[in-house]
Amino acid sequence: MFLQTSATTDAAAAVGGNTNAEAMKAMGFSHLIQNFDWLSWIVFVTLVVMSFLSWYFIVSNAIRNAMVRGRADKVIDGFWGNSSTQDAIRELEAQPKGEPFSKIALDAASAVAHHQQTTTGTTGRLAESLSRSEFIDRALRQAVSRESLRLEGGLTLLATVGSSAPFVGLLGTVWGIYHSLIGIAATGNASMNAVAGPVGESLIMTAFGLFTAIPAVLAYNFFNRSNRLTYARFDEFAHDLHDFFATGSRVEGAAPTLKS
Repeated sequence: MFLQTSATTDAAAAVGGNTNAEAMKAMGFSHLIQNFDWLSWIVFVTLVVMSFLSWYFIVSNAIRNAMVRGRADKVIDGFWGNSSTQDAIRELEAQPKGEPFSKIALDAASAVAHHQQTTTGTTGRLAESLSRSEFIDRALRQAVSRESLRLEGGLTLLATVGSSAPFVGLLGTVWGIYHSLIGIAATGNASMNAVAGPVGESLIMTAFGLFTAIPAVLAYNFFNRSNRLTYARFDEFAHDLHDFFATGSRVEGAAPTLKS
């Protein structure tokens, strides 16, 4: 009698084990999609869009920063190494549209030309309100601010994705666990086959949220550090340009060159 009961128990355990094994094999991305409801689709699509946008700005910012830093020394050295200011300005005008250092220098040169035209006119109101140095300083500040803002494109989105994507994934986790508990309560069956889908959905959503957030956070910190170095180069170049256009000569060694 004992042996019969034991054999029956072993057979039931084997059947249950096979059922659980089949349920575990069924877990995966396809099973996740099949168990989606409207909220799960919203969470999934939101994470996909976040991941796509973050990688887009990661790649575009990496290319842009590499081009800016790669051309910086060439543009700056070319400007100061040119014996003629007019030739130097023509070389700056030939630079690519997105090159920031040439745009800063061109704004300073335009400010000088505009100030000279105004002061040689009949009114001279600009000369009365702003001196040459003040007018150049204002133009350089505006140029540096404009080019700095351009370098920050996409950083707000990276920060938003890095801070919110884990919580979006957590929403999918909570929703999956909720469905799992509802299913168990409705059927009274707490086997692996009953809860594998919702639990798998919960775990995958959590991992997806983390995979979306981690690259965005790392990229945001990297670009923030890289941009600070570029901002320092902007300020250094702008100070030298101010001295040159305001006094006619560059103050050598006014600021050290920063390098990463």
